Amino acid sequence: MQLDKTDLIRKYTNWLKLEKGLSENSKEAYLHDLGLLTDYLDAKGVNLLDVKLEDLIDFVIELGELGLSATSQGRVISGVKSFYKFLIYNDILDTDPTLMLETPKAARKLPEVLTLDEIDRIINEIYSYPSKEGQRNLAIIEVLYGSGLRVSELINLKISNVHLDEKYMLVEGKGSKQRLVPLSDESICQIKEWFKDRCHLQIKPGNEDYLFLNRRGAKLTRVMILIIVKDLAERAGIKKNISPHTFRHSFATHLLEGGANLRLIQMMLGHENLVTTEIYTHLDLNYLREEVIAHHPRNSKK
Repeated sequence: MQLDKTDLIRKYTNWLKLEKGLSENSKEAYLHDLGLLTDYLDAKGVNLLDVKLEDLIDFVIELGELGLSATSQGRVISGVKSFYKFLIYNDILDTDPTLMLETPKAARKLPEVLTLDEIDRIINEIYSYPSKEGQRNLAIIEVLYGSGLRVSELINLKISNVHLDEKYMLVEGKGSKQRLVPLSDESICQIKEWFKDRCHLQIKPGNEDYLFLNRRGAKLTRVMILIIVKDLAERAGIKKNISPHTFRHSFATHLLEGGANLRLIQMMLGHENLVTTEIYTHLDLNYLREEVIAHHPRNSKK
């Protein structure tokens, strides 16, 4: 005997609570997502157990037409998939119609980019208000912007991998993959100045090789770098919502605007796929327009 919709939802509710151990709020969220599907299917006269992939695709399209973002659509689809997994798990269905159902891709939101003037203003703030950590912070900003490091790469940077005379450093990126990254002359200068302050710290055991330390002689955290960056930006009067990652993005964008090869930027950033770099290093439309006017043969002036 085929179970009706009410029985199925009741059993599913118990399964979420007892088998999955979900909280009340999570359970209600899953049931809400399923409710969107049942309302849609009822209007179409389709039974929950007779759903085909085509029905689900049409359902997702309607979610988009209702104004749900890709992220919200993805959450609803996740809830729907959970329900059909329950049906398969309990031998109510033999085939899962959601197997080939794709989640809409959320648009990648690019971080803010700092102008050269804004970066200079941030650096000038460090000079304007000297502090015990000022030289360290100056070196941090120069390395973030001058080499495009991720914040995780920065806090794990080791002195033994920083070769100032050769002007490069060995950086350990995602998946423990290493790459060689050049050091700018300004970064080298500020790191050398930081060493003069660093040698006076009482360094905690196990932290001796880390380049950047806090006042207690321990490795800096991601949160601490974020606080440093946010504080400097606020003091410099910069209204953009920036983070340590903003310097990485600014580094790549400014290189690209300056004419650097995209593959070179890919290597510097440690991206496996060039597509990632293409998305990451955007150019504003004004710059693109200027480049077309300057270099396209139909725009060149005799």
